[in-house]
Amino acid sequence: MTGIVLAFKKYQYAGGIYGSPWNGFSNFKALMISGKLGQVTRNTLLYNIAFISLGVVCEMGSAILLNELISKYFKKIAQSFMFLPYFISWVVAGAIMYNIFNYERGVFNHILTWLGMNPFDLYNTPGAWPPVLIFLKLWKGTGYGSVVYLAAITGLDQEMFEAAEIDGANAWQRIRYLTIPSLKPTMMIMVLLAIGNIFRGDFGLFYQTVKSSALLQPMTDIIDTYVFRSVN
Repeated sequence: MTGIVLAFKKYQYAGGIYGSPWNGFSNFKALMISGKLGQVTRNTLLYNIAFISLGVVCEMGSAILLNELISKYFKKIAQSFMFLPYFISWVVAGAIMYNIFNYERGVFNHILTWLGMNPFDLYNTPGAWPPVLIFLKLWKGTGYGSVVYLAAITGLDQEMFEAAEIDGANAWQRIRYLTIPSLKPTMMIMVLLAIGNIFRGDFGLFYQTVKSSALLQPMTDIIDTYVFRSVN
């Protein structure tokens, strides 16, 4: 919480948090008069709402699907591949994405050209970025987030699943009436924890993939990236 004092200081690298001079509400004044406050706040809020809502669905769904796999060997392989993107930095992910969607030399546009279609300039199309950023966030975080739900599933009483199977319930009915309701407490805790950071954007995602393009800022600029540009 001591980092909050940075909002009321003119930060200097040499002085650090406590050695930098105080500047009162100047930082807030600069944000107000910049004309960007509404835009970056809206983007940050809407992106995080999408990340939280779709993240819960993907993470819980992935955990349930992994739990339903019969082969333990295949389950471990699948979980490892799902978990792998979490360890890839946004710098690497941004570089991979640029090489795929680059207008002139990207793999994606080479395929479109080979098929006789017009190339698509992703880095000059602001409207295409919200689904792209949401997909990247889910791709990177779903495997990691599903671990919590998978642990909650393994902790459930297996006798009620066995009783439901004896009563004739199929796999979908067991998931719908037993697994999902049992995961609601875990889901609520994860959602509440995520809401606590709803105005904090994933800086690496937005900075490394968008590459600070001014054309894309109306759709991709968030509080974190705007503050970073303001102090540099």
